[in-house]
Amino acid sequence: MRSMTGFGIGEVTLGEGRVLAEIRSVNQRFLDVRTRLPRELAEIALFAEQVVRERLRRGRVELVVRTEGPVLTAATLDVARARAAFRQLLALRDELAPGAELPLALLSAVPDLFIPPAGPELAAVRDAVRRAIEAAISAMDAMCRAEGEALLADLSGRCQALRRLIEAIASQADGLREAAQRRLHERLERLLASAELTVDRGRLELELAILVDKSDFTEELTRLRSHLDQLEGVLAASGGEPVGRRLDFLLQEMVREANTLGAKAQDASVSQIVVGIKVELERLREQVQNVE
Repeated sequence: MRSMTGFGIGEVTLGEGRVLAEIRSVNQRFLDVRTRLPRELAEIALFAEQVVRERLRRGRVELVVRTEGPVLTAATLDVARARAAFRQLLALRDELAPGAELPLALLSAVPDLFIPPAGPELAAVRDAVRRAIEAAISAMDAMCRAEGEALLADLSGRCQALRRLIEAIASQADGLREAAQRRLHERLERLLASAELTVDRGRLELELAILVDKSDFTEELTRLRSHLDQLEGVLAASGGEPVGRRLDFLLQEMVREANTLGAKAQDASVSQIVVGIKVELERLREQVQNVE
């Protein structure tokens, strides 16, 4: 099992400088990647994001890449383009305000005058960025797996507590059904004695059976057991695939069954146990939110 919460740092030496990558992740239903690179590496921001997406599947991820020392030569001025732009500015000056001063600083507003590094040099930088990011992800993954082991232990313990609560209700189910049937018979007898009505006893027995059946929660217990078996099976699996969404779905179904069981319960002790089941399910759901 792997947690979605973690942090990692990766470092790669490049020439006389180095590339550093820091990555952190918190729980998120889907994968949300946010990158921040220095200005000189802005062109490879999408490339850096894709490297992250190749390794991760869920979580809100923040990636910061920075450089120390010279890793990329400065962009060079496109002299021909700069001369052409300045000549056009001079022509415009002569047309609109002859003799006015025309500072060279105006060229700074002209886009694409500087040519960024390309070819083998840029390829080397991209490779260094990739390796730094992958090293950071590996470091983060070690932290996520360590936390995942702690989550697994906690989830397994809560599943055992949940099973004990379910079995505590199951042990009372038959007695509660009989008690509910007995109470309904007693109430009916009192009503008939006071009302002095002639009724069809067979029809009344049928209606009583229907009422007792509606208060029976055997099916809910069966489904709770089944979902819990599946939950523990997912926790015990070792395939390495993400399990967070599957666990979340199973817990949602268990919450529904627990709510139905609570609505049907006609006994204070059972209602109290149902409250305990709901508490454990909520704790399980909170923990599962961190599972990839």
